[in-house]
Amino acid sequence: MSGSLRIAVAQQTSTPDTEANLQWMEARIAEAAAGGARLVAFPENAPFMGPEAARLAAPERADGPSMRRIAEAARKQGIGVLVGSFAETGPDVGHTYNTSLLFDAGGSLIGSYRKMHLFDVTVSADTIYRESASVAAGEPEAVVVEFEGWRLGLSICYDLRFPELYRALSAAGAEVLFVPAAFTVRTGMAHWHLLLRARAVENLAYVVAPAQVGNHFGARETYGHALVVAPWGEVIAEAEGGAGLIFAELKRERVAAVRAQIPALEHRRL
Repeated sequence: MSGSLRIAVAQQTSTPDTEANLQWMEARIAEAAAGGARLVAFPENAPFMGPEAARLAAPERADGPSMRRIAEAARKQGIGVLVGSFAETGPDVGHTYNTSLLFDAGGSLIGSYRKMHLFDVTVSADTIYRESASVAAGEPEAVVVEFEGWRLGLSICYDLRFPELYRALSAAGAEVLFVPAAFTVRTGMAHWHLLLRARAVENLAYVVAPAQVGNHFGARETYGHALVVAPWGEVIAEAEGGAGLIFAELKRERVAAVRAQIPALEHRRL
């Protein structure tokens, strides 16, 4: 069991061009492996970010052609890959699932999570989101996956605003909490750093947040600032500017030290 885990975290500008998005991801998987990372994490909507009608017209299963390409890239480069989310075939023709997949370094699928909290919000009078109109919610469950001796908790974007999910993940043993996202610019400026650091402090865990950035199609724009936050709450890596990778070294001894210093997880009375 390794005491450290070097990770790469992607900041991506996905578009409606799935082929271009997949090629970019494949190149970053190779770059992450060359940089010594054991795992590379991509944001929400990594393989496709475009109009709802186009997304609904081409959903895939977890073993579909796009995810097979990512699994093969993981195997070829010998590195784990978190696909922050993709449009998985849903329960009916009008809905997909918004699903995270985790592949190990051999290209095998070892974990999946369907986003349970859907982004139905009015950001402003002229900016309204209704994710539930075309996305079905996943079952309410805390998904924790073991990867090279580490316990990884899975979530997606809007889940970040529901601390009870992260407490359930930490109670299930998670040492690292993943929050792949496509935060809006307005909500990102106000809450992105605040919420990610809070989830780290509350759960005495690393928080890893791959992010979409920039303009994707039409007026759709995202905040960026992919982050890695340590269990004490300090930001140890942050992406500035546009698309690319950041790297961080996660240390199990750091998790253990903070949890010993402030054993809040043991003191819970709920």
